[in-house]
Amino acid sequence: MPGESRGDRSAVGGTVEPMDLTTVIETRPGVRSGKPCFIGTRIAVYDVLECLASGMTTEEIVADFLELTSEHVRAAIEFAALRERRLATA
Repeated sequence: MPGESRGDRSAVGGTVEPMDLTTVIETRPGVRSGKPCFIGTRIAVYDVLECLASGMTTEEIVADFLELTSEHVRAAIEFAALRERRLATA
């Protein structure tokens, strides 16, 4: 709702629970130079983040990367947020 704080991670219809990113993202030596990728693919989290930064919607990303779902896109955003939080507190 307008004017309400989102600090409680609330979303329309309830609370957004953090994902267990280890079920979606992995790092494998020799695959994409060890960059974090979505499990079972060679698609790097960075690829999805670049798409989002360029203005693509989740639907467009999922259409371009047939192996991915909207949950993968959400995982990429959460991964970036967690990495940023770690940098800010280091």
